[in-house]
Amino acid sequence: MFEYFYNEILRRTIISFGTLFNDISIKHEDSSDNVVSVVKVPLAYGPTQKFLARLEQSPDLNKPFAITLPRMAFEFTGLTYDPNRAISTQTDLYESLPPNSARKVKWTPYNFDFDLSIFVRNTEDGTQIVEQILPYFQPEYNVTITPVAGFNYKQDVSVILGGISIDDQYEGDFTERRVLQTLFFRTHM
Repeated sequence: MFEYFYNEILRRTIISFGTLFNDISIKHEDSSDNVVSVVKVPLAYGPTQKFLARLEQSPDLNKPFAITLPRMAFEFTGLTYDPNRAISTQTDLYESLPPNSARKVKWTPYNFDFDLSIFVRNTEDGTQIVEQILPYFQPEYNVTITPVAGFNYKQDVSVILGGISIDDQYEGDFTERRVLQTLFFRTHM
C-alpha cells in the first residue's frame, strides 16, 4: 500500500512562507525627523519559546552577546486535512516525461498553520513591522509556488492572516526588552 516518495512539499511550503517576510526593515529617526538608521529585521525559523528563553537568559541590553532586536521568527505549528477542497480520496498529479513515461505525485488538500513572532524593544518598532505586513493580507495573500522540484505544475497558495496577539510586558525595569507580537497565518496547500 505505501511506496516511498519524497517530493519536499512540506519543506517547500515552509520556505515559501518564510520568504514572504524576509525583506522587512525599520527606520529610526531623531527629533527632527532625520533618518538615523535603517535596520533590516532578521528572520529565523524556530519556536517563539526558544527566542524568549534566549532573551530571559540575557536581560542586560548592554552585553555584546544579547540577542539583537528587532527580530522575527516563524514556526510551522500544525497541519489539518481540508475536506472542503477534497476532490477524491487521493488525487494523483502526472507529468509526462520522455520517452513515454510519467511521474506521479500524490496530492491531498491540507491547511498549514504558521506563527510569525515579532520581538521588539519598543512599540514603535513593532508597529513599523506590522504595518509593512498588514496591507498585503485582506485577509489573504496569494503566492504561486512550484510544490514539487522538477515538476512543471504551479500552484496558487492562499496565505490567510488569522489574527494578531500582542504581549506587551510592563513588569520589570525600563531596560528590559518587552514587546512580543504574534501573527497567526494559515495556508491552503
